[in-house]
Amino acid sequence: MVTSAEELRASLDAIALLEPGFGAAIGRVGYPAPRARAPGYETLLRTIVGQQVSVAAAAAVWRKLEAELGEGCAPDALIARDFDTLRACGLSRQKQGYARSLADLILSGALDLHALPADDEEAIAQLVRIKGIGRWSAEIYLLFAEGRPDIWPAGDLAVQIEIGRILGLPERPSEKLTREVAQAWRPHRGAAAIMAWHHYNTEVF
Repeated sequence: MVTSAEELRASLDAIALLEPGFGAAIGRVGYPAPRARAPGYETLLRTIVGQQVSVAAAAAVWRKLEAELGEGCAPDALIARDFDTLRACGLSRQKQGYARSLADLILSGALDLHALPADDEEAIAQLVRIKGIGRWSAEIYLLFAEGRPDIWPAGDLAVQIEIGRILGLPERPSEKLTREVAQAWRPHRGAAAIMAWHHYNTEVF
């Protein structure tokens, strides 16, 4: 798990023993803080609301949704509202389709977010059944909401950039190469991703 500072440090120390570049990166920017989110429907609905908009805009839409649907925007309340009502809260037609897809899967019992398969790939396959949730969003959910230790979002641009820098590569590695170089870091790749984002967001003088 990578939900506590101690677990995150232990995983990064294990990687640093295998890859000195991580030890140097920790020396430059320090250890990252854990980034936990609550597992379940609300976190995924917030993910949908926040797609392709600023943090401030997403927060404004969420406030309107909760004012209309109640705290947590329960799936049955969301399904019961018509297009114009949700549009007035700031949800586009596309995002309404995504939100209804999530709510339908939850209400029908076809998706149980509190009993996802232990196998990471099987869990990702369950999550991408939700319209609007692709592999990256599924990986981010499993990493931060469930604290799964070996999630590796190799398609993330910032991860690719920083893994290239940390390893001293001449250019940004492709998704394929980013996936390949991390094989040796199993089962700690989730910590490597968190470190990459931390490195990306920290100015180094």
